[in-house]
Amino acid sequence: MKARKSRREELRHLADKLVGAGLKAGADEIEVTIYDGHQFEVQVRQQQIEHLVEADPRYCSVRIFKDKRKATFSTSDLSWSTLYSLVKKAIIRASRTQPDELAGLPPAARYKVDELSLKLADPALIVLKSEEKIKLALETERIGLSDRRIINSFGAGFESSELKTILVSSNGFSGEYFETEASLSLGLQAGQGDQLVEDYWFSSARHLKDLSSPQEVARKAVERTVRLLNPRKIKTQQVPVIFEPMMTSWLLAFLFQCVSGEAVYQRTTFLADRLGEKIGDDKLMVMDDGLLPGKPGSRPFDAEGVPTQTTKVIEAGVLKNFLCDTYAGRKLGLASTGNAEPEGIGPNNFYLERGQVTPEEIIRSTQKGLLLTRTIGQGLNPVTGDISRGAFGLWIEDGEIAFPVSEIAISGNLNNVLNSIEMIGSDLSFSSQICGPSVKIAEMTVAGL
Repeated sequence: MKARKSRREELRHLADKLVGAGLKAGADEIEVTIYDGHQFEVQVRQQQIEHLVEADPRYCSVRIFKDKRKATFSTSDLSWSTLYSLVKKAIIRASRTQPDELAGLPPAARYKVDELSLKLADPALIVLKSEEKIKLALETERIGLSDRRIINSFGAGFESSELKTILVSSNGFSGEYFETEASLSLGLQAGQGDQLVEDYWFSSARHLKDLSSPQEVARKAVERTVRLLNPRKIKTQQVPVIFEPMMTSWLLAFLFQCVSGEAVYQRTTFLADRLGEKIGDDKLMVMDDGLLPGKPGSRPFDAEGVPTQTTKVIEAGVLKNFLCDTYAGRKLGLASTGNAEPEGIGPNNFYLERGQVTPEEIIRSTQKGLLLTRTIGQGLNPVTGDISRGAFGLWIEDGEIAFPVSEIAISGNLNNVLNSIEMIGSDLSFSSQICGPSVKIAEMTVAGL
């Protein structure tokens, strides 16, 4: 622990020193971010280790502004001579770029978020030995393969990370936070001949106690795989479509593209001129929240040092906010929402608020329709909102799962989808930064025969 603290203090001093040196060398503004981490990754297949990585990556990322011109660099060489040389070269490089009156660091934050209140790190995960992590992956695959209906494994994996982020800027900001994360996954195959099906399951969490057991991950992977056996084909028709939580997350990821401030000022989203307008059903409540304790997208500040916050993106179907970093906010005349990433704009915890009904109740409410389980391909156009993707799913008849379906595609438009939400499930789980519960859409086109 003393060594860890000593290294942190050393890196913090390095960031402070580099900011001062950059200003003396001629930069108008400078921002230094240092990442210090530990990563572990193991992939096993057929009870043999196929891939194993354990590393301690460290790197530094710097943004420099000179006469409203910007230059950036990043390096894993943290020696002072290298960093100082790169800063001086970046200042020269910035002078060769085009000026932008909106370029520059954000104003100094007026407050700071308490890192400890966010519960970002787990001591139990830090001390978990590599042998135990490998054992978790092997056990998960062993349990999955023990089911007679499973004929093959695509592998099980365990990944963990520990990351210290240190950010110091010439605007007076100085902050740091430490976070952990782990995931356990399994992919399986079932069937015979040309009737093979495959699926997977995973669990991820910041805290080891919140990670699903090998038994639970394997059980879910088997269940999701074998339910696809013996699929049938269906005719093209318009029916209700129920999105499983992972599919809701996929839909929300598309929505995030469309409410990103960068897409708005570049005019590459159909929502560009609709701030304050009703764009969805009254039940639609979408949030971006970086302050949820223990959740995957929580953090005390974004990549520019702007404190994260709770932002209502859509409230009762009305588009309330676009999500911005400092530059996008200036382009749009809005404030940053604390969504800056090293490269552009990203989510904190971007999610659809849970409803009051269970997934089982949603299925029982459906006379005929599709339970969407997976999509493939591209087919998303944020300029128009159009959706067209290959898909897998389960057909519903008389309120019950009837059979799996294959060789289908779904199509529609995000604007229509948001306005056609009939039911929202209670099964919200923060398994990733973008997430949502089950959702029933009144009607979409399901293309088949």
